Amino acid sequence: MSRAIQLARRGLYSTDPNPRVGCVLVREDTIIAEGWHQRAGEPHAEIIALNHIGHVADGTTCYVTLEPCAHRGRTPPCTDALINANIERVIAAMVDPNPEVSGKGLETLQRAGIQVEHDLLSDQSRELNPGFIRRMESSMPYVRCKLAMSVDGRTALAGGESMWITSAEARADVQRLRARSSAIMTGIGTILIDDPALDVRGIETGGKQPLRVIMDTVLRTPCRAKMLNLPGRTLIFTKSHDRKKQQALQDAGAEIINLSDPGKLTWLQAVLQHLAVEEEVNELMLEAGATLCGSMLAGGLIDEIVIYMAPVLMGQNARPLFNLPAIQTMSDRIRLATCETRMIGKDLRITAKIDKIKTNQYMVNGN
Repeated sequence: MSRAIQLARRGLYSTDPNPRVGCVLVREDTIIAEGWHQRAGEPHAEIIALNHIGHVADGTTCYVTLEPCAHRGRTPPCTDALINANIERVIAAMVDPNPEVSGKGLETLQRAGIQVEHDLLSDQSRELNPGFIRRMESSMPYVRCKLAMSVDGRTALAGGESMWITSAEARADVQRLRARSSAIMTGIGTILIDDPALDVRGIETGGKQPLRVIMDTVLRTPCRAKMLNLPGRTLIFTKSHDRKKQQALQDAGAEIINLSDPGKLTWLQAVLQHLAVEEEVNELMLEAGATLCGSMLAGGLIDEIVIYMAPVLMGQNARPLFNLPAIQTMSDRIRLATCETRMIGKDLRITAKIDKIKTNQYMVNGN
């Protein structure tokens, strides 16, 4: 299973919106075939592995990182192929969170007389697909917030200048985070100050670019914005009904989504749900300023923070990581669970998960 997980990682930049899946076929304690899912619409990992042995798998055990599918999507059910190949045993790292599949694949195999097991290295398997799992379980994407800061916790000078706080090595590392993301979100403030491209550079993604998302309530995005002339799609979420501005931006290449009435959801929640349900966004990378990042954090909408800390000081007047309502007591602190620290060039990369319970408690007390 460990080898299957290694194989699944090869699809880190290419399988979206499908999950990353690896498969190993074993007979008499020897690996006889392996495969990994490469792109949506192409054969799944199990099929690729079976292709290597001519779909004849008598006495073979299949180790796969995700429960085999039992429904017809863009490709036929993997369960049919495993049954027809006469697989003896299937071990899945985890049950598929997709309601169309969940448990049905293993049940189908079991009814056909195949031995089935699951939950082997399930934690490692879940780490492969945090966005797919989140989207299937809650109709929301997994949100990863990327920030670059000085040692004194500042992200830009008072006037907004922020290029470049971190090293070339750190910026190259950010490209890897972008490449694994379904979409990259920023705010109108960042557009007006930095005019970012928000594209993936220097990494092979099969020509695919993440969806670019701009949060712009009153449509201040310039029609000459750099990203509107780049390959890939740019969505602008707004509350504005100004048809003239909408048409101008559409003519420039943007797609406008008006969510002025989000119903029972907050506006930010409605945006994330739209991205998950309508655009099949698994992992959303947030690259924005303190206002949007603060609103997302205060709303309990960020799952993970990746901070690149440069060995520089920028002073008290420079801009902070997050604009948040005042935290009055130590008990209201937003707690982080550090997952990893690593040097990237001269910078320190800190990866941390958000304590959602403490964040929600902060929202109650802070607002």
